[in-house]
Amino acid sequence: MNLLSMLLSSMLSSGSVNNLSGKTGLSSQQVAKLVRLALPILLKAMTGNASSASGLASLVGALTQHTSKSSFADQIGEADTRDGSRIIRHILGSEEDAVVSRLAGESGASADQVSALLSMIAPALMSGVSAASQAQVQSQTQAQAAHAGGVFDLSSMLSMFGGMNQAVVEEPKQDSAAMDGSALLGALLTSMLKG
Repeated sequence: MNLLSMLLSSMLSSGSVNNLSGKTGLSSQQVAKLVRLALPILLKAMTGNASSASGLASLVGALTQHTSKSSFADQIGEADTRDGSRIIRHILGSEEDAVVSRLAGESGASADQVSALLSMIAPALMSGVSAASQAQVQSQTQAQAAHAGGVFDLSSMLSMFGGMNQAVVEEPKQDSAAMDGSALLGALLTSMLKG
């Protein structure tokens, strides 16, 4: 299961959807559609941010502050929306208004409802990415320890992310890797293993 699928599964649970619906005034169907539209965009933007050394360092630092083990439904229900708004502003940067407008147009929600939903899911998104990256680091560390020569094999590591090694060469796959979170996890894993 890739990162996007894992996040969607958690954020589209009945508890998560009910919390988002109750707080935004959107129907369950609108919430589900909006979450399905927003998550790939957010993961792609996070991947773009992580493509620079400073952006990656900033993201790794932010992930260390979002490590909740609560269910996504609970995290959404208790979300600090001011923190969530800052996260969204940081992820989307100057594109925030355009993305909110696009999501509003495609989902039938108002721009205010879209912004509210994004600020509610942002802390859970960060803790989900944090947990997934930590799990990948642990898995890779165990794989390295078991590796015969103890030699770090980057191509094996990248293959864990569903063809990410090919994504570097082939543009369509790179976009897919950005949207499903595999490129983001690859960047985070590389950074954390170096650190």
